Amino acid sequence: MANWPDPRATSAGYDGASASAADVAFDAGLRSYMLSIYNYMASGVLVTGIVALLFAQSGFAAQILMGPGILKYVLMFAPLVFVMVLSFGINRLQTSTAQLLYWAYCVVMGLSMASIFLVYTGTSIAQTFFATAAAFAGLSLYGYTTKRDLSGFGTFLIMGVIGLLVASLINLFLQSSALSFAISALGVLIFAGLTAYDTQKLKSMYAYVAGTDMMGKTVIMGALSLYLDFINMFMFLLRFMGSRD
Repeated sequence: MANWPDPRATSAGYDGASASAADVAFDAGLRSYMLSIYNYMASGVLVTGIVALLFAQSGFAAQILMGPGILKYVLMFAPLVFVMVLSFGINRLQTSTAQLLYWAYCVVMGLSMASIFLVYTGTSIAQTFFATAAAFAGLSLYGYTTKRDLSGFGTFLIMGVIGLLVASLINLFLQSSALSFAISALGVLIFAGLTAYDTQKLKSMYAYVAGTDMMGKTVIMGALSLYLDFINMFMFLLRFMGSRD
């Protein structure tokens, strides 16, 4: 009998090599995708911080944010408008438009956050920022690497955010220091959880958006989600670590 090569063995070897190459390509694409999200998110935080510092030092922040007038409320609620436009209109927006709105949002957020430089010392703000950055990095790494499915926590965390908003509105009238402390503590925990949850969700989304027109938009919305987790965790933590002027 002639010693012909077994086509099944050849085919299996080919399929195995193809699968291995596909896995390598997928992993490389996933890393590039996540890196783009982190770059947008970190750049957005940097832009917000620079704008907030410069606006606070200009002298206009004290007049607008600490004084009477409607302009301070415009600056307070303008970031929410940008988030809503991006969240509800992302499917209709061009990727370039979504990018422009994201950067505009980061600038407006910086104007809104300038008040922290008028209330807290620069040292305590820096300490809180680096503490938040370290916590965010650890939590996001956990969300990226864990094999545990965190999707079950999403509903509870989102409900927690809604509860924080309601409690914060109530405390505007009550001015309770005990309730304020509880809101801050829960806020840190909730956005810490959301950091890990959002990271895992963004990682899992790559398989659905890779190679599609939604890729660029998903990067922007992913950066926005992690940006919000970072900023909110920072603001709630600042209430604990911040030293007032």
